[in-house]
Amino acid sequence: MTLLIAVFAAVITTIIWYTNDRRSQLKLGTLVLMYWGASLMWMVDAVVEYIELGAEYFTPASSDMLNDAFLGLSVVAFGLIIWLVILMVKDPLGVVRKTVLNK
Repeated sequence: MTLLIAVFAAVITTIIWYTNDRRSQLKLGTLVLMYWGASLMWMVDAVVEYIELGAEYFTPASSDMLNDAFLGLSVVAFGLIIWLVILMVKDPLGVVRKTVLNK
């Protein structure tokens, strides 16, 4: 489930990155790389777990699937938080700078 959620997040952000003209200003490449990195990590984990469990890998318990879904959504949310922090620190559009100087 974590692999599936990470791949969906990676594909969606890649499509947004590819179709967005301001992709370098918004640092979307960083978010895309984080999600593809998580997808690759969980792909390796899935392959190793399949080697260990064999056919049992495809019949997980419902509690395991729920835990994996929660972990996958947590990682997607954490990736968004990291991206937002990077975006606020770099401030490519000057929004934070304007807000601070106006006060």
